Amino acid sequence: MTVAHRFVIAIDGPAAAGKSSTAQWVAEQIGVRHVDSGALYRAVTAAALRAEPNVELWREERVLVWGSGVSLAPGRTSFTPVLDKRDVSDEIRGAEVTRHVSRVAQMPAIRSLVNACVRAVAREYDIVVDGRDMGTVVFPDASLKVFLVADPWERARRRLTERLERRPTEAEIAEETDRLVQRDARDAMQTVQAKDAILIDTTSLTQAEQVERIVALAEAARARG
Repeated sequence: MTVAHRFVIAIDGPAAAGKSSTAQWVAEQIGVRHVDSGALYRAVTAAALRAEPNVELWREERVLVWGSGVSLAPGRTSFTPVLDKRDVSDEIRGAEVTRHVSRVAQMPAIRSLVNACVRAVAREYDIVVDGRDMGTVVFPDASLKVFLVADPWERARRRLTERLERRPTEAEIAEETDRLVQRDARDAMQTVQAKDAILIDTTSLTQAEQVERIVALAEAARARG
């Protein structure tokens, strides 16, 4: 079977496992571009919120139409999420998008749209891509598959530290942990470890240690051809 993509490293895992930031760093280290598949789901969510603020009225076929203008624009080290030809990197990180992106990501038609977009860039570029099913659905024959996990409390602590730019309180971490556990349950069907993926528990690892480990695996995969 002919592989319809170039060199691909697929990094999957649950929400706030550090996939995107780690993938971006790995891509920089090995000299390829990073693709954040989650940014595409967020961009579709932003498009839906623009078109219909009442999420209870969202239907899959309507969200697909609203999100049809979403794409990825190549940059020097990554890809910019674009909606109707405009960069929406800031808009997609807003609280409303974050609150509703899981609803959109569960829609099969939207998953197909995002997967097609990611596969398209992989035909043109070597990439490190992160998501939930990159190694199982999108690139089952990826050059390297990694599945990142971490304790929910630690994931919550990291996410809040980045968001708040200070040390979060125990109560704040507990509240965020509850949200992450609920999201894990919603996303369980899409967050599955590929049988040939390398599991890395990052609970007690620094990000530098995570990156170092994956870079070594990537270099070995490249050497194998």
